Amino acid sequence: MKSIKAVTYPVHFQDKAYKELSNLIATNNYSTLFILVDENTMEHCYPKFIPNLETDKRIEVIEIESGEINKNLETCVGVWNVITELGGDRKSLIITLGGGVITDLGGFVASCFKRGIDFVNIPTTLLSMVDASVGGKTGVDLGVLKNQIGLFANPEMVIVDTDYLTTVTDREIKSGTAEILKYGITYDLKLFNEIKDNKKLVISDLIHRSIEIKNEVVLQDPKEQSLRKILNFGHTLGHAIESFYLESEDKENLTHGEAIAIGMVCECFMSSKLIGFPTEKVNEVKDVVLSIYNKTNLLKEDFSAIMEMLKHDKKNVNGQVNFVLLNDYQDYKIDCKVPEELIVESMEFYNL
Repeated sequence: MKSIKAVTYPVHFQDKAYKELSNLIATNNYSTLFILVDENTMEHCYPKFIPNLETDKRIEVIEIESGEINKNLETCVGVWNVITELGGDRKSLIITLGGGVITDLGGFVASCFKRGIDFVNIPTTLLSMVDASVGGKTGVDLGVLKNQIGLFANPEMVIVDTDYLTTVTDREIKSGTAEILKYGITYDLKLFNEIKDNKKLVISDLIHRSIEIKNEVVLQDPKEQSLRKILNFGHTLGHAIESFYLESEDKENLTHGEAIAIGMVCECFMSSKLIGFPTEKVNEVKDVVLSIYNKTNLLKEDFSAIMEMLKHDKKNVNGQVNFVLLNDYQDYKIDCKVPEELIVESMEFYNL
């Protein structure tokens, strides 16, 4: 696959990517390489990665616990302390090897350590390949509130090796598919139709185009002032639902993609009621989502708690929740205010 040039860094694919990484390390003469992993990527991905790393530099592996629940400042402090104890300096390089938690947190750690050191993202899940590792956003959660603490910072490069997808579960593949659906609905309908029309989907074929789309959007709007807001479609309500399930002791956590898929159905419904998104397309999106994801029963007694989570969405301005809604496929409207009763009605529609 052809490399993609992002704002200040390249996205390289497959074997070529490792050669480019070795060149980067040699050219910049880094003092130490810190590889950030969790227990899963340490077991399944590190053994594949390390033979591809051609360097005589000192390598230190830092392992954190997996899961969104560990994507917080406490974990960052632990990583900063380890880097310091191991003699990390401003010429160190952090290589993140993992899913969205690892790439988000690792980029944030690198960007703050000694006011910023270089980092390279190697996403190992579909979700992190098509979303979390590209676009310059880093950050961690504040409690269960998603990505409340963070900053914009670009890696030196991103390496996308689809062979890592053999190490993740079918549920994780489906989680990443939600982001591809989002790109299709908002930006390139071919992606949506590919998923809708193909039962035996070769998901790796969609990765390159998904990254291209995100890059095209970010190049035009790096700090999310206008166009980039379309990448939030499904995420406003979806994040609130994801956070609610993460906080609830009596409920199984949803993956990011499962929550965003629900959010997309609900926000399509809101779009139909407020700005005329065609009803048949609302139903089409819902049908495609439910053909991929198990139905989650959103209990009416939980609606108020989900609505409370919405108040903390980082895109809010002056206490107003802002949604990205659709006039049609590939035709959006940003900064939409939605009445609370319609948000509730959209969750009831999803439950039907």
